[in-house]
Amino acid sequence: MEPITNWLRQNLKGDPVLWGIVLLFSFISIAVVYSATGTLAYKKMGGNTEYFLFKHTSLIFVGLFFMWLAHRIDYRYYSRLSLYALLISVPLLIFTFVMGSNINEASRWLTIPVINQTFQPSDLAKLALISHLASMLSRRQQNVGDFKTTLLPVMLWVGVICGLIILSNASTALLLFATCLLLMFIGRVPLKQMVVMVAIGVVVGGVGLVAGQRYKTVLSRIENFTDKSKPVPFQLEHAYIAEATGGLFGKGPGKSTERNIMPHPYSDFIYAIIIEEYGLFGGVVVLFLYLAFLYRGLKTVINSYGAFGGLLSAGLSFSLVLQAMVNMGVAVGLGPITGLPLPLLSMGGTSLIFTGISIGIILAVSRGEREIRPMVGEPEDTARIPRVSQYA
Repeated sequence: MEPITNWLRQNLKGDPVLWGIVLLFSFISIAVVYSATGTLAYKKMGGNTEYFLFKHTSLIFVGLFFMWLAHRIDYRYYSRLSLYALLISVPLLIFTFVMGSNINEASRWLTIPVINQTFQPSDLAKLALISHLASMLSRRQQNVGDFKTTLLPVMLWVGVICGLIILSNASTALLLFATCLLLMFIGRVPLKQMVVMVAIGVVVGGVGLVAGQRYKTVLSRIENFTDKSKPVPFQLEHAYIAEATGGLFGKGPGKSTERNIMPHPYSDFIYAIIIEEYGLFGGVVVLFLYLAFLYRGLKTVINSYGAFGGLLSAGLSFSLVLQAMVNMGVAVGLGPITGLPLPLLSMGGTSLIFTGISIGIILAVSRGEREIRPMVGEPEDTARIPRVSQYA
């Protein structure tokens, strides 16, 4: 038993509670996705009901591997890498909008040759923007109230990335913008500058929405949510049925009936399947796990090695948990349909890899001040200062 314990200590560093939460989410995801995809697999895979089980499980292991890989890296390196990731993201987002794979009336995906796997550049752009925003704010703490040196570069990057994403994915762009505002608030940006940021965001977002592919869809979803005289959308109606019939403790694992009716029970509305099979108790447990994840992510901020680590951990934690809250809110009727999956639980492809990298970075920060060493070539007294490009 001791060799196993020693191996875990050497290889799984960072917050052990956060590791436990992620692993628990992984087990829940495998069980629920297996249940939600049984009928789909039977129809499309010639009766092979385990097809999506093995595919999703393998992707979860790939995501966990990238999480482990990311948490082994000194998190200060992400300050440097974030700028390059942003510079790659911009042409990828433009190319995807113009020539990307069109799925569900939106060009959000690029198909990776050879492996024939779809990939959303917005996942890369989201991770890069949060990391770079944390880097910019951490290096401008002494003049965080200056418009030219702080707000202007922040406004430029947030406007460009969110503006490009909203062309084909309004909900992701709005959620990313909200995360950036939270990060600016934590980074002590003055309120008047944040008001300016919101005003510019409204203008850029409005133009991008009208010029993009999702304007009519967004309007339709808002009208369906606000106008109670209109019929409830089909998928949302059956999500309500699933939740209403789940009761306190649910029908039991694998006994969902609405999974056979709902178009995508394994992604956008997987929370409804969780409640149907595991009841209100299961839904509350999942909600508690996300809140616990946020708590541990923000606790990492307190123990972080300098401003960059704290802002980075806070931004990534808020990004994941806000998306989860929006998804669960939609499933129970608290907001208009967004199309956002439930992070760590919904069936996904390359998005699981980016989620794993995000959590790995949070774990890298949580390794704490004691394990951080000066980078190669840095003197001891500058170990706290991440060396980043002056053009960031």
